[in-house]
Parts: sequence; C-alpha cells; structure tokens
Amino acid sequence: MKIFIKRLTKLSFIAFLIIGFGYSYAQNTSTFFTVNGVIKDSKTKQKITFASISLPGTNIGTVSNSDGEFTLKILKSLNTSEFEISHLGYVNKKFSIVDNPHGEQTFLIDPYSIELKELVVRPEDPRSIVLQAIGSIQDNYSQDPNLLTGFYRETIKQRRDYVSISEAIIDIYKAPYNFGYSSDRVKIFKGRKGTNVKKFDTLTVKLVGGPNISLLLDIIKNPDVLLSKESIDYYKYEYLDMVNIDGKMNYVIGFQPVVTLEYPLYFGKIYISRDTKAITMAEFSLDLKDEIKAAQSFVKKKPLGLRFIPSNTSYLVTYKEQNGKYYINYVRNEVKFSCDWKKRIFKTNYTVMSEMAVTERKTENIEKFPMKDSFKQYTVLADKVNEYFDQDYWGEYNTIVPDESIQSAINKFNKRFKKQ
Repeated sequence: MKIFIKRLTKLSFIAFLIIGFGYSYAQNTSTFFTVNGVIKDSKTKQKITFASISLPGTNIGTVSNSDGEFTLKILKSLNTSEFEISHLGYVNKKFSIVDNPHGEQTFLIDPYSIELKELVVRPEDPRSIVLQAIGSIQDNYSQDPNLLTGFYRETIKQRRDYVSISEAIIDIYKAPYNFGYSSDRVKIFKGRKGTNVKKFDTLTVKLVGGPNISLLLDIIKNPDVLLSKESIDYYKYEYLDMVNIDGKMNYVIGFQPVVTLEYPLYFGKIYISRDTKAITMAEFSLDLKDEIKAAQSFVKKKPLGLRFIPSNTSYLVTYKEQNGKYYINYVRNEVKFSCDWKKRIFKTNYTVMSEMAVTERKTENIEKFPMKDSFKQYTVLADKVNEYFDQDYWGEYNTIVPDESIQSAINKFNKRFKKQ
C-alpha cells in the first residue's frame, strides 16, 4: 500500500506554473453516423450520469457525461442498427441508430426492480466476499494483451471558471491482468487544448501524468490501491446493498480505514458480482482528516509560503463484461483544494478532474508500442497536447461530451481562442 501511495502521488502531483494556449476543432462526418442524446430515468425524468453506451457484439462505446449527455459515432461500414445503454440499477436497453449530428434525442431507461426470487440473505462476512473477488481475478479478467482506444480529458477550474481543458484520443497497450501495472503503456494519438487565456492569478495549476493516472487507478491491475493482501487488514468492510449492473446482481460492499498510518487511506464502495465474484465498479475517496498528511500526497512543487488545503477527492472505476471477461471501461478522478498565502485572509479554490473512457478494444495481432512513443509518467499533457493537434482531430472517434459548464466556458472565451 505504501508503494502505491508513492506511485499515485507522483502521478497526481499538482505543480504551480504559468500556462496559456488556444482551442479549436474540426471533423469529417462522411464515413459514420452520429447519435447525440441525453439519458434519463423513465419514471423521474432525471438525467443519468456516467452511463455506458455501446454497440452490441463489438468493443465500441462511450460514456455519458455528468449531464447525462453523450455522442456516439458509428462507422457506416459496421452495418449495425442498434446501440445499448446500461447503468447501475437500470435495465439494459437497446435503441435504433438514427443519425442526428446536429440534434439531440432523449433516451429513457427503466429502473431495475429486484424480484423476490432474486433477494438473498444478507452476507455475514463482507470481508470474505472481497477476498473471494481478489482470488477470482485470474478467472474474471483478461489474461491476454489488448489494444484499447480511449478518450481522455483533464480540466482545471479556478473557483467557477475553467482555466484549462486538455483532451486526447489515446492508444493503450493493456498487458494481461497477471502482469503488473508497469507493463501497461499509453500514447497520445491526437489532442487538442482549450485554455481560458484571460489573465488570472499568478498561481497556476498543472496535472502531471495525464492518462497514466487513469491507468494507475485500474484497481485490478494495480491492487496496491485497495486490493492487496496487506491493505485488506487496514479496512473494515460492511454489506450495504444489492444492485443490478448490466443485468447481473452485485453486492455493494462499503469500506473504511480501521488503522492510522503515515500515509492516508481510503473509504468508499466496491461492487462485486454475486455470481462471478468479479469487481465491476469502485467508488472511493481519500481520507482527508489529516490535512497535512493528505496535502503531502498531492503536491510536488509549490511556492514558499503557499498553503495547500485539500477539501475533497473522488475516484470512480468501472469495468464492462464481454464474453465472460471484464475490461476497464471508465475512470474518473477529481480533487478539490484551496490555496492561500500565509498572513493573507483570502484563499482560492481549485478543482482538478481527469477522466478516461475506453471507446474500442482490439484483441488480435497486438503489439506493445515502444517506450519512446509512450506518454511519460512525469509529463504534463497541457504542455504537450499541441504537438498532437490535427485539423481533422475528432473524425470518427468517440468522445465524452463536455459538460454544459465546460461548453459555456468555451463559448464565453471563444473570441480568445485561435486555431492551432
């Protein structure tokens, strides 16, 4: 666990420097259908965030954003007529593909009701369920290499304003799950950057590691996060609920620290398939009770006299099953903190968020790309993304639709953005 903390904090460092660039994009729509939509609960009509949208029988998909919106791009050559939406606690539902590149449809999905025959006796020992899940990793996760295509985004907010937006299409070499995290590699295929060029505080925030952070948060490949045999003894486990995920019942196991160490631990929930004991999702946060200890976990470099105060962290990792094996699907990481100077009254609040959605997966003729092509663990994406800019960047690649607030920020400073 200690090793993981060192690795994670090295990739989650927040450095304070000066930045500023522009933003633009273009796309070619001749070879694919575009489905734009918002996903809502069929009964309450509330928007459903972070739902999975996929093409049945393929490895292609995307994820809805925090406003329930999504854009799915489908190659016409696939000759497919339906896509499927799935989400925790809802019945999987298929919809016909209707090309609407400039409009938006509403897609309603139904809450899943547990029938009496599906009810189970409350487990006596949730810790044993977690141990069974750990023991079943070799059976539930791919033992073959995969090549993933993903969409990665990182944003930085100062107070309520977005001051940096970097996005990229990424290629990921995913080594078999019986290999360690260090065997995985990621490289940038295409990228773009949007930055609020309006002059703001001289204090500037950068996220080090880019998409490597998302790979590090794959808790199956990197068990030092939560699932190492050593870390199991650091937590108390509690059975919370039984929920439906992709048509299968899952235990919801809560966990929280029971020991105090020299580095902060986590609290949250793990979702485990009742039938296969596969871990399908995890939601967790860093324990911030000791602010000084927590601050040391994030800051690589800061000016003398500056105080860094973390206020909230949240991590989300989901896996999707296909042909009996589970694969990484979506990762989201958010850190909120404030900075102020000693002997000054006012402080500035920041939010750093990164997310990665796997949009395609290949299993044949997989070759590990050279280290020289990989995105380095100590590199700042915002500093490098312009090197990967392409006028036809989006093309047929699936992305996560920006939150409305992000789009508003882009429009607000549109006159200040320039083509790269």
